[in-house]
Amino acid sequence: MNSEALLARAPTADAPEQHPSAPRPAPAPPRGAGAVEVDVEEAEDFLGLLHTEHPDQPLTVRQRMRQVRAEIAETGSYAHTADELAFGARVAWRNSSRCIGRLYWQSLRVLDRRDATTPREIHGQLCEHLRQATNGGRIRPTISVFAPEVPGRPAPRLWNDQLIRYAGYRGADGRTVGDPAHLDLTDAVRRLGWRAPGGPFDVLPLVVDAPGHEPQLFDVPRDLVLEVELTHPDRPEFAELGLRWHAVPAISNMRLRIGGLDYPLAPFNGWYMGTEIGARNLVDSDRYDLLPVIAEHLGLDTGSETTLWRDRALVEVNIAVLHSFQRAGVRISDHHTESRRFLAHLAKEERQGRLVPADWSWIVPPVSGSLTPVFHRYYDEADQRPNFYPDAARPRCPYAH
Repeated sequence: MNSEALLARAPTADAPEQHPSAPRPAPAPPRGAGAVEVDVEEAEDFLGLLHTEHPDQPLTVRQRMRQVRAEIAETGSYAHTADELAFGARVAWRNSSRCIGRLYWQSLRVLDRRDATTPREIHGQLCEHLRQATNGGRIRPTISVFAPEVPGRPAPRLWNDQLIRYAGYRGADGRTVGDPAHLDLTDAVRRLGWRAPGGPFDVLPLVVDAPGHEPQLFDVPRDLVLEVELTHPDRPEFAELGLRWHAVPAISNMRLRIGGLDYPLAPFNGWYMGTEIGARNLVDSDRYDLLPVIAEHLGLDTGSETTLWRDRALVEVNIAVLHSFQRAGVRISDHHTESRRFLAHLAKEERQGRLVPADWSWIVPPVSGSLTPVFHRYYDEADQRPNFYPDAARPRCPYAH
């Protein structure tokens, strides 16, 4: 049986909303084309934080605050320096309460793309982001920050929620091929002229929505999409499923908020934790929903829940994900290691006197949660800024969310 047939899905009942692999603190005030003036107090809080943690700035905090107040008074906004932008982006990751991988926040590569304004320029920089982030499989945490939203001048956005996503196709028989999470986006880009191949793992094009331009469609060059074919170390028949996944989870639908300024287009990535692929993307009931297919392929008894066939199949697919990425030389982490690293991050931040906000329901992995050290404790929850937020003004495209 070919992979397309294996991955075709019959329609299912409505499933709970999937938690995408991105931090989502409580939303900041919505902004849009009519963005309000920057909150001076929030700007001053940010500058104070920067000068506290990095006192070797070219201006004193009072001098810089005078500049910023004058700029806001004149224009309703202000421009971050390159150092302020880099610091703010890294601290936004540090403050992301739903991300387990924050031990590496200081290593975030910050690409300043504020000068890219046309759809073609923006697409070129998004491609460069993928090139630098992929790094031949040695995935690097990277963020590309495009122009902010200021009064009277909207910012660019993407219709896509990640730079690399797989299409989902509605069949005439009601079955789905590909990723059901992206049925509407797939329909939208086809209306814009995308020639859809129709397979289970077709990379969607990017739709750049820039001020002063109609939304424009751009393919993601194939040489920038590193994918891993999934095999199993002990079960050769697993390869017959024809599964694969891309290497870079680059989130592109969240606003970066720094010092009262919003950057609606600021795609960022770390590397995958295996469970994001093996316990969510491939098996969630509103995604590829592959547990029944995998269990049957592996010869598991699915006649009763007491056989724990779901649990056994889930472990096998996660073994396959980790094995395949490691064999391909693509950076990935397992949930046990990442849980220990998160507690190391927590201890390190507490030694610095900093609060570490964390959402227990997101920090605890979706596989064997009680076997990881992050399960057995409580965490502080706080909306600390800089941070990442859902974009209330996004998207301006004709598909539902």
